[in-house]
Amino acid sequence: MDDLGVVIRMAEKKDLDDLLRLCSQFRDDPIPEKTSKLIKTWKEILSASYYHVFVAQKDQTIVSSLVLLIIPNLTHGQRPYAVIENVITDKDFRNHGIASALLSAARERAKEQNCYKIMLMTGSKTDSTLRFYEKAGYNRNDKTAFIQWLE
Repeated sequence: MDDLGVVIRMAEKKDLDDLLRLCSQFRDDPIPEKTSKLIKTWKEILSASYYHVFVAQKDQTIVSSLVLLIIPNLTHGQRPYAVIENVITDKDFRNHGIASALLSAARERAKEQNCYKIMLMTGSKTDSTLRFYEKAGYNRNDKTAFIQWLE
């Protein structure tokens, strides 16, 4: 446990309910039903070597999470790169440094995997959120991201 009162670790099978609860805050969607498809997807996520779900746990409850993907690469001396997505912190635990601690843990994992860069994707246009990511060391000037939504 760190000075924030949270334990940062990799997600485990037992964390699914807490993660689904967090995801429901992500886009104000209802908590999804635990169908066989959802369970199969969760098992795939946990078994994929390139897929890392970091969680911050406080008092036996997951209060924040993020996804780090390590992607093999043919350029940059065949060093992989990393992508961070789905940074979510429970609304009652925001602005306490928990997401910053998760981003730091993800950065360390990317360095351990010899990644040459981390790209962070956010759908937020909120200025405070964008400043938060800039304060964490990310910039919005080096690359341009384009999204094409598939139906």
